[in-house]
Amino acid sequence: MVMQVLNADAIVVKLNSGDYKTIHLSSIRPPRLEGENTQDKNKKLRPLYDIPYMFEAREFLRKKLIGKKVNVTVDYIRPASPATETVPAFSERTCATVTIGGINIAEALVSKGLATVIRYRQDDDQRSSHYDELLAAEARAIKNGKGLHSKKEVPIHRVADISGDTQKAKQFLPFLQRAGRSEAVVEYVFSGSRLKLYLPKETCLITFLLAGIECPRGARNLPGLVQEGEPFSEEATLFTKELVLQREVEVEVESMDKAGNFIGWLHIDGANLSVLLVEHALSKVHFTAERSSYYKSLLSAEEAAKQKKEKVWAHYEEQPVEEVTPVLEEKERSASYKPVFVTEITDDLHFYVQDVETGTQLEKLMENMRNDISSHPPVEGSYAPRRGEFCIAKFVDGEWYRARVEKVESAAKVHVFYIDYGNREILPSTRLGTLPPAFSTRVLPAQATEYAFAFIQVPQDEDARTDAVDSVVRDIQNTQCLLNVEHLSAGCPHVTLQFADSKGDVGLGLVKEGLVMVEVRKEKQFQKVITEYLNAQESAKSARLNLWRYGDFRADDADEFGYSR
Repeated sequence: MVMQVLNADAIVVKLNSGDYKTIHLSSIRPPRLEGENTQDKNKKLRPLYDIPYMFEAREFLRKKLIGKKVNVTVDYIRPASPATETVPAFSERTCATVTIGGINIAEALVSKGLATVIRYRQDDDQRSSHYDELLAAEARAIKNGKGLHSKKEVPIHRVADISGDTQKAKQFLPFLQRAGRSEAVVEYVFSGSRLKLYLPKETCLITFLLAGIECPRGARNLPGLVQEGEPFSEEATLFTKELVLQREVEVEVESMDKAGNFIGWLHIDGANLSVLLVEHALSKVHFTAERSSYYKSLLSAEEAAKQKKEKVWAHYEEQPVEEVTPVLEEKERSASYKPVFVTEITDDLHFYVQDVETGTQLEKLMENMRNDISSHPPVEGSYAPRRGEFCIAKFVDGEWYRARVEKVESAAKVHVFYIDYGNREILPSTRLGTLPPAFSTRVLPAQATEYAFAFIQVPQDEDARTDAVDSVVRDIQNTQCLLNVEHLSAGCPHVTLQFADSKGDVGLGLVKEGLVMVEVRKEKQFQKVITEYLNAQESAKSARLNLWRYGDFRADDADEFGYSR
């Protein structure tokens, strides 16, 4: 079985015996840099991305071979050679013809112009057993101008390596968090829980740490010291390698560490890798998993692994259960208000804001983007929208804005979300265009962030909700406010908003006007503010304002009014 593709002319296979072996494809040469001055001397060469057609060749092999069984016919062994002034040293190489489903992989590579055929002296018989077919495939590739033989411009892969770059990682984090599940390819496995990923949509490399688990640490070479690995660290690394290396996966990014590594969940064929490592007794559940939706799966996997008493649980002894009276840790309410600009109020009383601190960056980006678009306007009708894709959209004011396609009903009805303002619109595709890379979310993340009011219940009754929304629109839309995150929830963070000038609480104002009811929360840190909200609610009730104009309706017909007590 093929476990890894090395550049474009070699693969690592797992033999039936369980051993690993590197196999080089006979008589072919992978893409390489031509000439001496093609590479910037100050820039480190990354062969996979910097050598023309190397990435295409590797991807062809990766997609065809990874995880598949192949037939390997050894053609010759190339002996080890020492280094010379111009040629580096080579270790012994096993050169073979590799086939899958009757297709010679080397021939397929050559026919696509993704490798060339090595020429030999007439008396040198150390060559592929299908050498003539390779030559014929190369002749066809040259004739048809394929790949390396093409007269077109060579493909360029501008791949940003964010690994270990804390500043870039910080800028990129909100984008990945909002993206939910992102597609990725596992480029390297450092240990059981630490990997390097390539995100094709974002064209960047990141270091990714598996969330929710404590995986055995591997051996580390420190200055003047070799730190031994923890038991089962090698097994955990091998397990992760065999399962995900060079495979397409999905990742959910939750946070990042101080070194600029992203932390989250990785899914392979629908399975959560953190859960699989715990299940196979190669990791333990970390306490940080408690707030995750995968916590129950992790706990049940750990419980099953403990019972088997294998690997990391080999010496596990079940502890007698003691009755413990839980002590609730008292927290203080954190009030750290930051200035924001409210751009949109939704029909369900959520709202979108921009961070005032990054407002000038957005203004500059919009100005540059519009100048660029006026110089190179999109050809009307040339853009084919796809769900989830970022684009530019022409708003009713005639200006272009950054947007994301949410749904495509037809060419005349495309649902878009304006990512910097939070509003939505249905447009014909003729008013959409490709978002220029210079103004993508990697340059400046989407600026509109969604929030909901804390401590209030949104009316389910349509008329009552419309009254509340209209009041909020009048008071705060397109104005600067102060925002404090009170608590997190599944949808979006719940916050309190203050008017920038009077410092009055917007949500409390809605309660005072009888437009909404209070959501009572039991956390101790919120009791002071909840009391203030409840007092305001009693005042509104006494004055028979809005919701309370017919008295206290809650006892009999709360459901009719769209509330639950």
